[in-house]
Amino acid sequence: MVTILFLLPEFRLAVVQLHVTKVKADNLSRARGLIKEAAAQGAKLVVLPECFNSPYGTGFFPEYAEKIPGESSQVLSEAAKESQVYLVGGSIPEEDDGGKLYNTCPVFGPDGSLVLRHRKIHLFDIDVPGKIRFQESETLSPGSNLPRPKWHPIPYVVKSNDISYCRVGVGICYDIRFAELAQLYSKKGCQLLVYPGAFNMTTGPAHWELLQRGRAVDNQVYVATASPARDETASYVAWGHSTVVSPWGEVISKAGSEETVVYADIDLQYLANVRQQIPITAQRRSDLYTVNAVQEG
Repeated sequence: MVTILFLLPEFRLAVVQLHVTKVKADNLSRARGLIKEAAAQGAKLVVLPECFNSPYGTGFFPEYAEKIPGESSQVLSEAAKESQVYLVGGSIPEEDDGGKLYNTCPVFGPDGSLVLRHRKIHLFDIDVPGKIRFQESETLSPGSNLPRPKWHPIPYVVKSNDISYCRVGVGICYDIRFAELAQLYSKKGCQLLVYPGAFNMTTGPAHWELLQRGRAVDNQVYVATASPARDETASYVAWGHSTVVSPWGEVISKAGSEETVVYADIDLQYLANVRQQIPITAQRRSDLYTVNAVQEG
């Protein structure tokens, strides 16, 4: 049971755009400091970027992989507890007991408990001639279960006797390109979708914001993305521009390319108003089409 209550149907979200280096200990230390900074600014939910503890690259995943629980997840658990925040721990290269590697997002509650683990479902295997080729499947395995959105963080009081919750859906980077996943989350009541991601200098300018706004408008939800900061010397250069988009499709917070924390106030009454004004949920023709989960975790 969640015991933290807020008196308004609104809470502050913080998105950490972290400068990731080859030194895991430095990445963990800097992430912990920025989580603390975000909490001091009133954030109740903090999101880290994809591969926040490791350089992004198929050659790095086996070297930096660790089990959950492990060093990185322990730091995240402690950071969430000491700052009293819900923490979407970006993603880390995870090794399971059988030696398989995954790109995994762990989520922690304000008591430090692990409340959700999402293994990236759609692996980033692309080939844009003359620009970029990347094959996550060379070292990683895809998650085999759809995450069940049973996580209900950030309770709020609408009336003195009416307690509601914000339900959050989690994807990782390339997962955002698959509208069906976002539709499933929306169908199950999610009001906020978060995607730790590391789009690059080819796909970032073309599709990063476009996809976020599309997922937000299609499902009338808030969408937040957390990217690593841009490092021009890295073997894989991230686009940056961590962003929060409203259910109306408007960009309400956006970073540049540098290490920073961006904030957005998630207003669930505003979300409810958007859904009432344009009632697409009630207007869907479920007699003609539907999207259903085949297998959930």
